[in-house]
Amino acid sequence: MFYMNKFWERTFHLLGYLFQGSSYLSPRAYGIMHRMHHAYSDTEKDPHSPHFHNNVFNMMWQTRKVYNDLVDRKIVTEERFSKDLPEWPLIDNFGETLISRVGWGILYIAFYIAFATKWWMFLLLPIHFLMSPVHGAIVNWFGHKLGYANFDNNDQSKNSLVFDFIMLGELFQNNHHKHAKSVKFSAKWYEMDPTYPVIKLLSWLGIIRFKNSVTKEEF
Repeated sequence: MFYMNKFWERTFHLLGYLFQGSSYLSPRAYGIMHRMHHAYSDTEKDPHSPHFHNNVFNMMWQTRKVYNDLVDRKIVTEERFSKDLPEWPLIDNFGETLISRVGWGILYIAFYIAFATKWWMFLLLPIHFLMSPVHGAIVNWFGHKLGYANFDNNDQSKNSLVFDFIMLGELFQNNHHKHAKSVKFSAKWYEMDPTYPVIKLLSWLGIIRFKNSVTKEEF
């Protein structure tokens, strides 16, 4: 959708690691998987279609297997899936280690010990440990199961919410699958994508530059 210079690319790469922590995902591997998802949406080749699994846990287990194979470069992918993706071996390799994932988990537990005021707050820890898979499960399960469709994309993608305050726009899956290169996930006047203004701000500040001049503002 957009590109940035090397300084900003490395800055956001590092921030991605810091904010994802124990559930860090390699941008390269995730990017390839996401492009495969669009190319093969809701077919047997889709890395995470809910329509080939009995439950969300099976879907995410399959997703993890595909992701790990991409990280380990066991899957030979087409250039259209792998080109123009950011890589930083130092961060990507360390982020996949047990030391990194367990280390972040220990930091989360220490934070809760220091600041939690009720015992039940500790029940939220698994969400922090697995935030990236939880995010993926919500978007790919519900975004292809529940909601309405503005476009016929020859798949089961849905817009789950009119105002996506949960996944900050990513539950406009039907719109996104129709216009995959657009930075704006909403399509109708009544739909609200809260991330779009942030992207526009980054563009105005010169941090990012759009690859595609069409941002779907015509909708």
